[in-house]
Amino acid sequence: MGPADIARSKPLLKEAQVSPARLISRVSIAFMAVLFAASCDSTRETDPMAGHNHPVGNPSTVRFDSDLANKLRSATAKYHSKAEAAEAGYELASPCVAHPTAGGMGFHWVAGARVDPTYDPMNPEAVLYGPNGKLIAVEFIVINVGQQAPTFDGQAFDVGGAPIPVPHWTLHVWLYQANPSGLFNAWNPTIVCP
Repeated sequence: MGPADIARSKPLLKEAQVSPARLISRVSIAFMAVLFAASCDSTRETDPMAGHNHPVGNPSTVRFDSDLANKLRSATAKYHSKAEAAEAGYELASPCVAHPTAGGMGFHWVAGARVDPTYDPMNPEAVLYGPNGKLIAVEFIVINVGQQAPTFDGQAFDVGGAPIPVPHWTLHVWLYQANPSGLFNAWNPTIVCP
């Protein structure tokens, strides 16, 4: 489904009396279900990338201590507490996600209502926790409806990457656990899932 398909579906939304917010919520719930199903799918043993279409290399040009990274770190520090994350609308959406050679991502907690076409660098759509339960990273998931592709301090987002059925961009930002593969690489070799 491309931006033109989404635009053509707007009359259907009106006829069905489904508000855009409700549609986004439904897409978000579907995203979480698909993410969980993809990571639990039996193909995971043979295809560790199933549901996680991220490249295994995304070099970072932004320093870990850039002004924007520091502001985002301050804005998300409260999510060291999973209770705070839950209160903000984040819910566990995946088991610990790992790649056999590239490393892991950890457990994704997604705020489904935030998965929409709006990019807000201070409000990521997902927070990631390591196998030890500690906050390790955040992930942005932005639905592409034809707007300009988002960037974080000039770093381009990945095209796709999350198992959702609409065009989108994603970007991991490893704010709380250093990633030897780069600040924005989806996979972190220091994350080992049980």
